[in-house]
Amino acid sequence: MDIRCSAVADTSAKSFIEKKKQNILIDTFILILKSKALVIGLIIIGIMLVLALFPSVFTKFDPNYIDGNAIMLSPCTTHWFGTDMYGRDLFSRVIYATRLDLFIGVSAMFVPFAIGTSLGLISGYYGGKVDALIMRIVDILMSFPYMVLCIMIVAIIGAGIKSLLIAMWLVDWKNYARLIRSEVMIVKNSDFIQAAKVMGFSDKRILLRHILPNVLSSALVYAASDIVVCMMASAGLSFLGIGVQPPTPEWGALIALGKTSLSKSWWQSFFPGIFLILSGFGFSLIGDGMSDLLRTRGR
Repeated sequence: MDIRCSAVADTSAKSFIEKKKQNILIDTFILILKSKALVIGLIIIGIMLVLALFPSVFTKFDPNYIDGNAIMLSPCTTHWFGTDMYGRDLFSRVIYATRLDLFIGVSAMFVPFAIGTSLGLISGYYGGKVDALIMRIVDILMSFPYMVLCIMIVAIIGAGIKSLLIAMWLVDWKNYARLIRSEVMIVKNSDFIQAAKVMGFSDKRILLRHILPNVLSSALVYAASDIVVCMMASAGLSFLGIGVQPPTPEWGALIALGKTSLSKSWWQSFFPGIFLILSGFGFSLIGDGMSDLLRTRGR
């Protein structure tokens, strides 16, 4: 009899937990739909992702194919965005550049996110000399403009995609470290953390299972906006000629290629610029929507 009762209790407990998880997912989905900024941002970035993943579906031209008979053509039914000074179809180059720019933006955000979050957890939780050392490095990095440091690093190790990513990885983690550290210093004094220490939980378990879930949301919101910063920095360095190198299609490089003939062929810089602005706008809306969503759930 006792075995049957315990089995029934376990089954009811599991069903209750599953229903609670389903309700949380449904409530989250409803909140997402209510956030116009988040929905619009997801739609914009969703379209960008489709273009990035399946570029050959939307254009029949090779982005690097040179056509001597189609030099500097204005937008038309054959070449929707016109052609450049080498006769390459600009629509295909902008579409194929979407994949690279999104990859650079997300990659340049993800590594600093992981590094900065880890160092911020350690710095905020342990304090003392460890905290002082990490924060002094952060202060040194923050005393220089972001782009200046990136340009200096790329100038030292050479131009290219790898150099571009390494430069942003080395510079961008500081913001996450400072943000997470400030959150950890508040959470670590909470009653449930003190209770975990009294129960003898290891520092690793406290950091990863108790503190991290409570401080990660602010870093995730910042990460959405940070992707915009990384994409703009990548485009800026490519515009200066020290980022992505020709003939690889990249929005900043495409804008730079058309800057010398804006009065005669405005489309060369206009369309890649529009795509860059739209992607930045989309990620910014996602960041704002996530912030509103977290505030709503926190009430």
